Amino acid sequence: MIRVGQGWDCHRIVVGRPLILGGVTVPCEFGLEGHSDADVLSHAITDAIIGAIAAGDIGMHFPDTDPRWKGAGSLQFLRHAVALATEAGYKISNVDSTVILERPKLKDFRLPIRESLAATMGLSVDQVSVKFKTAEKVGPVGEGRSAESQAIVCLVRS
Repeated sequence: MIRVGQGWDCHRIVVGRPLILGGVTVPCEFGLEGHSDADVLSHAITDAIIGAIAAGDIGMHFPDTDPRWKGAGSLQFLRHAVALATEAGYKISNVDSTVILERPKLKDFRLPIRESLAATMGLSVDQVSVKFKTAEKVGPVGEGRSAESQAIVCLVRS
């Protein structure tokens, strides 16, 4: 049996926070606002996995009203989602994700981000795709006010 999950996340850009994508800190003069570390990419992938097994969403498992998750590293959310999928009898076949951010340019961070995500999920790097797009100066992302990420995961019965 195969299951597919889709995830999406969005965070505002703010000065004074690190920009963390897939567990990798990207040197930048701004970061993303959020209760946790605001890793928009890890959040989207986490939601995709949780959705694929019909276990709700990231907010149900890690509510932003819970002080335990204040400043938390989002890779722990991703590990939790993988554990839920494993408990449900599934393993991840592959992940395809996209980060939408006007700047900075992220191409030099693709491999480190893929390696970080793959290690966290117990996958090989060739099972994790990370793409980078801009919003062509359209909408809040294009205006430099926010960042978004989308992810799709394919789970197979283990």
